[in-house]
Amino acid sequence: MEPRHLGVYVVLVKSFARIHETNLKKQGMLGITFANESDYDLIQEDDTFNFTDLESFAPGKPLTIEVVHADGSKDVIKANHTYNENQIEWYKEGSALNLIKKMNA
Repeated sequence: MEPRHLGVYVVLVKSFARIHETNLKKQGMLGITFANESDYDLIQEDDTFNFTDLESFAPGKPLTIEVVHADGSKDVIKANHTYNENQIEWYKEGSALNLIKKMNA
């Protein structure tokens, strides 16, 4: 089953296998990597993630994530992506198939 239908919208990792990253993109999910790999150590089990600049999601522009910990403290991290304009549209529409359906309606 498509991960997005299971409530997964973002996959934040240290690195991707290229095929896995491509599949996430086609499914309309946000596949991103830590800009600074040591930020991985800041993440705790009960954290909440706020994307502060997703409205300006663009090729080559890192995303900023506010990591809110259970105790109320926060860290701000940067995440990189490899999305081009078409793949960003897939994300916005929920998947490549959704975009194709919209274009052919």
